Amino acid sequence: MKRWLGAWIALVFVVGVALVASSARAEEKAHSEIYGFAMLDAGYFTTPVNPQWFDTMRPSKLPSFQDQFGRDGQTFWGVRQSKLAIKSWTPTPLGELFTQFEFDLYGVGVDAGQTTIRPRVFYGELGHWGAGQIASAFMDLDVFPNCLDYWGPNGMLFFRNPQIRFMNTMGENKLTLALERPGASGDAGVFTDRVDLAGVIPSFPVPDLSGNYRMGTGFGYLQLAGIVRYIKWEDLASTPTSDLSGNTTGWGVALSGNYNTKSKTDVLRFQGIYGAGIENYFNDAPIDVAAKPNPGNLVTPFDGEALPIAGLSVALDHTWSNPKYSSSFCYAQDVVDNSAGQAADAFHLGQWAIANLLYSPVPSAMWGVEVGWERRLNNADGFDVSSVKIQVSAKYNFSIKTGGGM
Repeated sequence: MKRWLGAWIALVFVVGVALVASSARAEEKAHSEIYGFAMLDAGYFTTPVNPQWFDTMRPSKLPSFQDQFGRDGQTFWGVRQSKLAIKSWTPTPLGELFTQFEFDLYGVGVDAGQTTIRPRVFYGELGHWGAGQIASAFMDLDVFPNCLDYWGPNGMLFFRNPQIRFMNTMGENKLTLALERPGASGDAGVFTDRVDLAGVIPSFPVPDLSGNYRMGTGFGYLQLAGIVRYIKWEDLASTPTSDLSGNTTGWGVALSGNYNTKSKTDVLRFQGIYGAGIENYFNDAPIDVAAKPNPGNLVTPFDGEALPIAGLSVALDHTWSNPKYSSSFCYAQDVVDNSAGQAADAFHLGQWAIANLLYSPVPSAMWGVEVGWERRLNNADGFDVSSVKIQVSAKYNFSIKTGGGM
């Protein structure tokens, strides 16, 4: 209760400050926008999924063995997609200062499965420089389809990360470079029960280096992105005869884009990714580094390996002849090249697909129905599971603009 009360007080304070500040700067043409939406999701899974992710499709959260989360299908209801956000634009002698704050109710991390305030974006930008938490420079938010499922395609990059970035716009083209907060997850696999793993901890001495170059094409754009990261682990219990310390390099490349038809009724969105040790930048992939045997080395009997991964997402957003109706169709997958040290039930392949029909009676409201399918395949035990999800949603948008003569 105390956590909820404190979070709401902080949120009301931020909104109040934004309103007062925007009004005070109106004469300088500064302006702001408070916006968001209230959204209800309800639906049914034919195969029970991890209860912490009860309302979204994440193949990695499907059961890893028979009946892990129950036998019968499950329904869900929730408002966790609902969002509140603030943007502001303030003239300065160095150009326009842009800031953005954004929250939703979708609990993750220690709050996974909860309906609670979740910070998404806290970002500021002035000139060529930006800083704060925002979408990674390695990802491309414009390939996300117009789907009802909150998490979206597993085979695309999707990660909001604290960072410092440099941006240079050249007509229709744009270059972005960023230093991002490092971090990775590890899997000791079949070595998990070894006592001498107790003293091994991760270490990230340098930030991740990411960037992208977007080229306008007249019919859309193409974007090439890349990332390099240094992943290290230290054995605090190391001795002259046993030392499990080590390091590896993570890297990745991604090609993405949008293609807009001449009729402007269809948008094709696509992304392909390949790399190693970049799983935490994916929308749904498990771990970055896993153990592998190191035969003949008595001091370091096993080492860490940056797991290779490939991802794909292809989507078509279509507007029907009556523009109040639209649909989205998407298929995505990611596949991990598992290490020799991983357990037989470790995640290997995930697939994800949706089709929907959306109706907007007025621009600020949307009702829709969506059918989704997801599949998980384990590393080596042959376990293969899939689930179908049927979801209905209602979404109501709002926007309040203040200052700048608005």
